[in-house]
Amino acid sequence: MTALIYGLIAAFIVSLISLIGVITLPLKSERFNKILIYLVSFAAGGLMGGAFFHLLPEVLKISQNIDSAFIFVILGFCLFFVLEKYLRWHHCHNNQCQSHEHLGYLTLVGDTLHNALDGIIIISSFIVSTSLGVIVTLSIIFHEIPQELGDYGVFIYAGFSRKKALFLNYLSGAVAILGVLIGYFLINWLNFLNPILISIAAGGFIYVAAADFIPELHKQNTTKVSICTFLVFLLALAFMLIIKILGIE
Repeated sequence: MTALIYGLIAAFIVSLISLIGVITLPLKSERFNKILIYLVSFAAGGLMGGAFFHLLPEVLKISQNIDSAFIFVILGFCLFFVLEKYLRWHHCHNNQCQSHEHLGYLTLVGDTLHNALDGIIIISSFIVSTSLGVIVTLSIIFHEIPQELGDYGVFIYAGFSRKKALFLNYLSGAVAILGVLIGYFLINWLNFLNPILISIAAGGFIYVAAADFIPELHKQNTTKVSICTFLVFLLALAFMLIIKILGIE
């Protein structure tokens, strides 16, 4: 029950990230994009660090079959690929997204499913340990900040008002709470699910960092920005590694 309470609190905090679009109200699009690319680079490092320094080692501890654990890591990678490719889970890290209403609703559907999976991942990690749950929640927050800013931009450029964009973004974000509840009862019903979910989470983190965020960093056409974003990426990796070394987890 303690894991459920912590999971619900964590999911609620994550859902609040969906309201981050309010900080863009006074910003011009050029300034917004300059800030966003550094958030993207930190998110990429945070997700990679979370997967390789925390989730994968934990999987190796709790899994009875290492080979099957890595199979589920690959399945997690493929699952997130399918979400993005076929359900149009759309990541837009600039303000040049297509301005079509259908794109906004497709983004809403994909983001809602993604947030439900985040909730399941959160509760599965808290069931393993409170410390792992905190690490996973931090990794998801690193991921959510640039993503939710991007999704907010999609809604705006799809023709929605700023109020409607914020409301839809929060509505999809709050589904993480439902994901926690679903995951909690599934794991208690099917005990073998937990290492599988942690493996899938690791694969998903690696996919989002490698396929969505890192390519955005390659688009930077100035040496200064490229170096700075890479340093921010390394900073996020170091942050996740230091947590591991210090035994905070």
